Amino acid sequence: MLAIERRKEILAKLQAEHRVVVSQLSQFYSVSEETIRRDLEKLENEGFAIKSYGGAVINESANVDFSFNVRKNQNIVGKQQIAKIVSQMVKDGDSLMLDASSTAVYLAKALKEKKNLIVITNSIEIIMELLDMTDWRVLSTGGVSRVSSYALVGPQTDKMLKSYHVDRAFISCKGLDLDAGFTDSDELHANNKRTMLESAKEKILVADSSKFGKTAFVSIGTLADITAVVTDKKPDSKWLQAFEAAGVECYYPK
Repeated sequence: MLAIERRKEILAKLQAEHRVVVSQLSQFYSVSEETIRRDLEKLENEGFAIKSYGGAVINESANVDFSFNVRKNQNIVGKQQIAKIVSQMVKDGDSLMLDASSTAVYLAKALKEKKNLIVITNSIEIIMELLDMTDWRVLSTGGVSRVSSYALVGPQTDKMLKSYHVDRAFISCKGLDLDAGFTDSDELHANNKRTMLESAKEKILVADSSKFGKTAFVSIGTLADITAVVTDKKPDSKWLQAFEAAGVECYYPK
């Protein structure tokens, strides 16, 4: 096995279990403990891990930008629950904007039972997912491609998004904080998400419970900029009170 493949597997294990042990990884991969320590050091230098005595723990900072494939496999059940709720909100014939988040991919999958939707997205993954939806209109924004997020971003993306007005925009975030609002780790993604909200009648934030109480690098907006939040668990009372005060509907599995 190549070192890069081993590190990808170790990162996936960190994502799933939040901690790894050097001795166990050494035995599993039949390599020296020193080799595993070098793997963990590289993951730490890339911002994915924090080395600890005898192993490492996952870096849970909201500013760490994991690859799309890693994010897509995080909290799958939660994203599916969010997608189920969203599928009940969307009606046949609606026009939508979907961002390039991993959560939005699950939304796209859940919405395939709908008819005659118009979907505008900067997600390459969503475009591929919806190629077989012949009764839909799926519009790509164009823009600069980002291999790490399977996304199209930048001023060209914003220009296209501003030229349309849709029924609903669904965007995700890296962090949701009562004071900082909802945030992202990347400025271009944040700009595109902000433009989507401005172009929609209903402005809906889809964020699983792991995003609550976290703050990432770039501001997308505040509660005043959205009309609804969809999440995978009932939020604490302080959040429900904040949503009510801001006039934001909160949807979660009952």
